[in-house]
Amino acid sequence: MNQPTHHQIATYLTNYVLSELVKYVMEDTGCSIDQAMDRVYNSSLMSALQDEEGELYVQSPAYLYELMNLDVAI
Repeated sequence: MNQPTHHQIATYLTNYVLSELVKYVMEDTGCSIDQAMDRVYNSSLMSALQDEEGELYVQSPAYLYELMNLDVAI
């Protein structure tokens, strides 16, 4: 049985975190999924989250949501 690669794991976790961030935005603001996705994908957190070497995707979605709301440059 083949083990998943680092890239596959990173992609899976990043997608999970992104889906959770979108849910959090929708719950907190009452906006549509499109608006929530726009906010998440255009946040300053997005580029840092996509950097596999930084491994930010291993942090909890709740923690990353707080960072996103604080607009912390990472």
